[in-house]
Amino acid sequence: MKNIFDIQTEQDFESLALATFRYQYENIEIYRKFVDYLKVNASKINSIEKIPFLPIEMFKNHKVVDQNFQPDLYFQSSGTTQMNLSKHYISDADFYEESIYKSFHQFIGKPEDFIFLGLLPSYLEKQNSSLIYMVDFLMKKSDRPENGYFLYNHEELHLLLKKLKDKKVILFGVSFALLDFLETVKEHNLSLESSENLTIIETGGMKGRKEEMTKDELLDILKNGFKTERIYSEYSMTELLSQAYSMGENIYQCPNWMRILIRNVEDPFSYEGVNKTGAVNIIDLANKHSCAFIATQDLGKIVDEEKKQFQVLGRIDHSDVRGCSLLVS
Repeated sequence: MKNIFDIQTEQDFESLALATFRYQYENIEIYRKFVDYLKVNASKINSIEKIPFLPIEMFKNHKVVDQNFQPDLYFQSSGTTQMNLSKHYISDADFYEESIYKSFHQFIGKPEDFIFLGLLPSYLEKQNSSLIYMVDFLMKKSDRPENGYFLYNHEELHLLLKKLKDKKVILFGVSFALLDFLETVKEHNLSLESSENLTIIETGGMKGRKEEMTKDELLDILKNGFKTERIYSEYSMTELLSQAYSMGENIYQCPNWMRILIRNVEDPFSYEGVNKTGAVNIIDLANKHSCAFIATQDLGKIVDEEKKQFQVLGRIDHSDVRGCSLLVS
C-alpha cells in the first residue's frame, strides 16, 4: 500500500482510501461487524461516498484495532468520570509522530524553529491524552530549554511571555484556560506587549467551563487579549491521528491524507455540498491500524472543496447513533 504521506492528487487519495477500507474490513473485527450489520457488500465499494463511517461512540465500548498488531499505547478521551471514555489503541507510535510532524510543518512551520508552551490544565490532569502526546513530541523536536507546561500559574506564564517576546513562541491552549489567563492579566493590571513572534493555537474545550460563545467571538477575545493576529486553531480528537489547522477566520485545512465529508444529519449515506451544514465525517488515513472512517458528532460545512477547507460549527444536539444501535451497547 502506498505511503499516505506521498499523496499528491485526489486520485492518490481515493485509491489509498479504498485500499485502506478493504484492509480494515478484513482486519478490524468491530468495523467488519458494523459494515455487515448495515448489509453493505464490501466488495462493491468503489467510491469514498459509499464507504460506511464508524460512529465515533464505538470507541467507548469496543476495542477498534487491527488484529495483526499489539498496540504500543492508547489514548483516552477527557471526561468528568472514568466511565464510558473513548479509547484509541495505537499500534505504531512512530507513524503517529510522523503525522504530527508533517502536518505541523505543512501549516505552521518546522517545530525546531519554535519554543513551545502549553496551557492545557484539563489535559495535563488526565492520563493518556493524545493532545499532550502531540505537544510533548513537538517540544522534543524543538529541544528548547524554555519549553514547558502551565497549570494555573498564570503570573509565571505572563513573565515568561514577556521574557520571550523577541523569540518565536507557540502557546498551545485549551480555550477556557486561555480566557482564564487573560482574566488574570486584567485583574492584576498586568500588560501583554504586542508581538509578531507569538502564535496562539487554541485547541477547543469550553464545555461546562465558560459561558458558551461562538468561535469567532473567542478568536476576537484572544486576538485583542494577547495582542497578536496569529490566533490559530487545531482540530483533532482522541479517535484521530491527524490534525487539521486553522490560521484564522475559523477555517480549517486538512493535510493531504485527511478529508472531511459533510453527511446529512438524517441520512448518513447522503452528503451535503459546499457551504451546506451537516454532520462531520472524517477520513484519517493515519488511522491505518484502527479505523480511518469516523462519523463524528460535530456539525460543520465544507468551505472550499479544492483547498480541503472546512468549518466546525458546534455539536449535534441529542446525537443519535444511526444504523448501529445494536453494536454500541
